[in-house]
Amino acid sequence: MFVNAPRAVLTVRGPEHPALLSTVCAILAEQGVALDDVSQSVLQGQVLLTLVHEATAEAFAPVQRALEGALEPLGARISSAALTTEAWDRWAQALQEPRIIVTVLARRLGAAEFAALTAPLPALGLRVEALRRLSSPAAAQATEQPRACVEFALRGGADQAELRAAMLEVAQRFNLDVAVQRDDVYRRNRRLVAFDMDSTLIETEVIDELARRAGVGDAVAAITEQAMRGELDFQESFRARVALLKGLPEAALDEVAKALPLSEGAERLVNALHRLGYKTAIISGGFQFFGEQLKARLGIDYVFANELPMADGVVTGTVARPIVDGARKAELLQALAAQEGLALEQVIAIGDGANDLPMLAAAGLGIAYRAKPLVRARASHAISTLGLDGLLYLLGFSDDDFAA
Repeated sequence: MFVNAPRAVLTVRGPEHPALLSTVCAILAEQGVALDDVSQSVLQGQVLLTLVHEATAEAFAPVQRALEGALEPLGARISSAALTTEAWDRWAQALQEPRIIVTVLARRLGAAEFAALTAPLPALGLRVEALRRLSSPAAAQATEQPRACVEFALRGGADQAELRAAMLEVAQRFNLDVAVQRDDVYRRNRRLVAFDMDSTLIETEVIDELARRAGVGDAVAAITEQAMRGELDFQESFRARVALLKGLPEAALDEVAKALPLSEGAERLVNALHRLGYKTAIISGGFQFFGEQLKARLGIDYVFANELPMADGVVTGTVARPIVDGARKAELLQALAAQEGLALEQVIAIGDGANDLPMLAAAGLGIAYRAKPLVRARASHAISTLGLDGLLYLLGFSDDDFAA
């Protein structure tokens, strides 16, 4: 390939046909035409095939006639346009620019959302290099819990903070989740996912369920809400709530454990992660007893949570140390990553409360899941519109990857 060789862009459009690409490339090979780049996409049975080749328009004319004759029976049409040296050089230089992945999650996505998402890009010096749908048509059209997701691959030298700010404004306006990630080796090589338990892996707060059975539901719920909003120190609130459970019989724990409601998409996500070879962990400010129940139910690899001391078959109302608070969660995450031989950039953490923020900050990918406003504002990523399995989209997987 000669750097200054004359080039042209050959575009082929038509109905999808298994012989289309081979037919085009066979003719180019027979005619001695050198290829510098090729791309093909299919949408609703229509093919767009683009090839960059070396040849002047005059030299390529007989090749184009041969292509037209061969493609006519396939219902395909071709066009060719010269590619200037300047355009080629700009393209080659652009490949050296950072690649940014923007993943958009919603229940529904339409033209208005696409227009709003792409409108800020030119001013930020970004262009869309590729766009692909990750959600299946069946998932997007489901009557219950539909999922819609598209992934934009962007090129340009934009500041990611500015891009995040622009995407956040659109997300708030249209009720979307938008994740902005640099497309580096770590994005494609995460190996450990750590979940908070209460209101993340499961839909409920276990301590509130226990409190209702102890007859102190309102008092405990009020303390829980203050702690989740970051208005109350977690250790202080934890001791106060556990003290109110004093005398609760062990049978009540079994009742709650049997009825733990998994969050939307939790089982699908954990199953997919295990198929892909990921390790999974629960790192929770809740109770070890319930984490162990979920470990057995879902096949979670590790559980780190608080012990709930019992004596004579009832809760003592005391707490065991160390209490798993926000700082302890981050420590446990870091220790587990080291044990697994992983860099923190390879670790994902998901949680909903203020005491999850240190863990989310320590992980390479920290996600606030259906979290309080304070937590969403401080976390680098959030999933609020879809279930936990929306994480698979952020990792670049499509529904089709798990269709079998």
